[in-house]
Amino acid sequence: MKDLKVISPAKINLNLKILGRRNDGYHNIQTLFQILKFGDEMTFSIGSGNKITVDAGQEIENNIVLDAAKLLQEKTSSAIGCHIQINKKIPLGGGMGGGSSNAATTLLVLNHLWKINLSKTELLEMGRRLGADVPIFIIGESALAEGIGEKLRPIVTEKQWFLIINPHISISTHKIFSHPELTRNSLPSKISAILDGRSDNDCTKLVTKLYPEILEVLDWLKNHGKPKLTGTGACIFCSFKSSNEANWVLKDLPEKWSGFVTEGVSVSSVHETLDNLKIGASPSG
Repeated sequence: MKDLKVISPAKINLNLKILGRRNDGYHNIQTLFQILKFGDEMTFSIGSGNKITVDAGQEIENNIVLDAAKLLQEKTSSAIGCHIQINKKIPLGGGMGGGSSNAATTLLVLNHLWKINLSKTELLEMGRRLGADVPIFIIGESALAEGIGEKLRPIVTEKQWFLIINPHISISTHKIFSHPELTRNSLPSKISAILDGRSDNDCTKLVTKLYPEILEVLDWLKNHGKPKLTGTGACIFCSFKSSNEANWVLKDLPEKWSGFVTEGVSVSSVHETLDNLKIGASPSG
């Protein structure tokens, strides 16, 4: 196989508690990452040389995809190159992990296509070098993150549908986490409280103060459920028991915003695709 097309999944944070700031400037957090069915379309084409090229149709954060491919190439001394085509669907600066997911997907897919067969532990270590949120997409399961986000524990979440609203503004994670008014003294929540929707996002108070548009979206969605900010924003989500319920709310969305409905999944579509390829390639498959 020379080409492989996969969905690089988005994520949302079902909660985000900031427990304190460490001496090195990083923050201790607690968050539950929910993997989504929705994501960017990525196509990997293996060429004859060792050159790596990326075409995303728009700017991606510091070309983290190119960094991921080159890191894997350098670590394994691979002489194989590739062209990576990305059809971006995950909102940039939306708190949905687009760049991190693309980087993780690149490591996972090229590990397969280049027949390198690095272990998940090795890929996780490479992922940490690329960004704090990359490891969750290497694991490819909804998971509770603790520490500075490096301690990950897979959690089976209830099947639900999400309405995601994009207010079309971009919020800098660095700006929020470096702001003096950010809440930094929370206690961790119980898993049951997170799954029941009773654990909130500590960034919300500051983000709504700095970006009134976010408060406007939250106020509008409160008529239909309990909306939350994902990450530091700018996207806001609300959970529903069915796609029909979520789409019913979506049809009334004000035109100045955009939105979509997607399903929460326990396992990333990238992992499902790669697992199916392995099964198909096995002697019994």
